[in-house]
Amino acid sequence: MIDLQDVRYVRLGTRDIEAAIDFACKVVGLELVRREQGCAYFRSDSKDHTLVYFEGDPRDHTLAFEVARGDVLDAAGAELERAGMAVHEGGAEECELRRVQRFIRFRDLTGNAIELVWRPHASGRRYFPSRDAGITGFSHVGLCSTDPARDERFWTEICNARVSDWIGPSPLLRIDDVHHRIALFPTDRSGIQHINHQVESVDDIMRSCYFLQERGVPVVFGPGRHPTSGARFIYFEGPDGMIFEYSCGVSSITDEAAHRPRQFPLEPSGFCMWGSKPNIREFQK
Repeated sequence: MIDLQDVRYVRLGTRDIEAAIDFACKVVGLELVRREQGCAYFRSDSKDHTLVYFEGDPRDHTLAFEVARGDVLDAAGAELERAGMAVHEGGAEECELRRVQRFIRFRDLTGNAIELVWRPHASGRRYFPSRDAGITGFSHVGLCSTDPARDERFWTEICNARVSDWIGPSPLLRIDDVHHRIALFPTDRSGIQHINHQVESVDDIMRSCYFLQERGVPVVFGPGRHPTSGARFIYFEGPDGMIFEYSCGVSSITDEAAHRPRQFPLEPSGFCMWGSKPNIREFQK
């Protein structure tokens, strides 16, 4: 079994990198830390980076997870190949671009590009936001799935993810004690469905709600509260149709033996206990 330690970064292609940089800094509130070789790197916590925009196809998305040791990375590559997945070992230049010692890359059964990284760089400087959105860190990713039950088996049988809850067919998966680090949403494409950053409090969510409205940024869901994780949230649309989420108060699952996943309906009440209705395709029947 592949032991995933942490969700590390996402890489997103874009046709307009200047607009993407402007949005990531001025709207999301991330810190631009460098630009090189057509890529822009952003921080949201103590990691070297958690988001990269690069000049390329807006459908080109990558999600990365950290593993603990080099031998774990080797064993992961072998296990993925036994499962019939083609594995690419990153070269020196690719590793430098990602600021990691080593990484491997593969595609899951939906076609999502996944990277497993070993010894990713940390930052020696504190995170300094470009606007005060209250961000405390990069937390989870919604991932597209053409067959959530099949992909759930991959993440829970080949990898160490565990189901926390379901919303309709969509499993919310944890790899540590945080309620979920990955959520699989049914759709007809591959890629990242949404990107979540945690913020300090519900006050930050409400401040951002008015901030987004004043600037004409589409708010597509919320403010609300998830009945699954208990998190308060707001979702908004960014460049190339990518959905970003702020949330706070996500629950932790510390007693593995006692936890029983719950089934929530695929309707607005399954996503929000306050009555907000999502304007997000994957959150609708």
